[in-house]
Amino acid sequence: MSVLRFRDVRLVRGGKTILDGVDWDVADGERWVVLGPNGAGKSTLVELASTYQIPSRGRIDVLDQRVGRVDLRELRCDIGYAGAPLARRIRPELSVLDAVLTGPRAMLSTFRQTFGEEERAEAKALLMDLALDALAERRVGTLSEGERQRVQLARTLMTAPKLLLLDEPTAGLDLAGREQLVSRLAVLPHGQRLRAAVLVTHHLEEIPASTTHVLMLRDGRTLAAGPIGETLDSRALSACFGLSLEVAERDGRWTARAGVEG
Repeated sequence: MSVLRFRDVRLVRGGKTILDGVDWDVADGERWVVLGPNGAGKSTLVELASTYQIPSRGRIDVLDQRVGRVDLRELRCDIGYAGAPLARRIRPELSVLDAVLTGPRAMLSTFRQTFGEEERAEAKALLMDLALDALAERRVGTLSEGERQRVQLARTLMTAPKLLLLDEPTAGLDLAGREQLVSRLAVLPHGQRLRAAVLVTHHLEEIPASTTHVLMLRDGRTLAAGPIGETLDSRALSACFGLSLEVAERDGRWTARAGVEG
């Protein structure tokens, strides 16, 4: 079944076309990575998928619901969205556990909030899954950038989303922080609710080994889309980034480097 469907989607903002004629299908159980240079429209694509942007033209179906014909407030309850800007908005005085607990209520503080034992047990289980259990009582403001990003991921998963959208979640991380987060994303289970996930990045090294499909954008248009093993190659990536690139894959992890010109 389709989790996400774009048909001839166009978005114009301030007189500038950001996306133009995008068709895209995300099915149950799939994990997509969206690649492209700066300005390609990657973040706009996930904003549209999150329903916080509405297309200028075309149709978008999210979780079998047509955007524009349903109550978006209800639909958004089933969509988890995470990115570096949101991670920085989590209040520094919150404990890690409290930051995760506030996720389902879309709150940034625990003011006038109470949490039951079942909620606390679920939050602690998520922290354990993301290797954050030892930091449960630490203040968010004392964490490294990588730890903050993992806390935001736990906070997002606490909402039990059906669709998970991650916009450059490794931005600003050092090598160790990036690898820790990518490793955790690779083993993120698809439960009974989580039907599909989409990751936006510039860098092949940030693609989790569990990724099944790739979408490549350039200048707001789709260059290639499909199963990652069949679609992500040197020719397609070179066209996407406008540079001769050599793509390599090992054990599900990808790399790219500039090709040697003869």
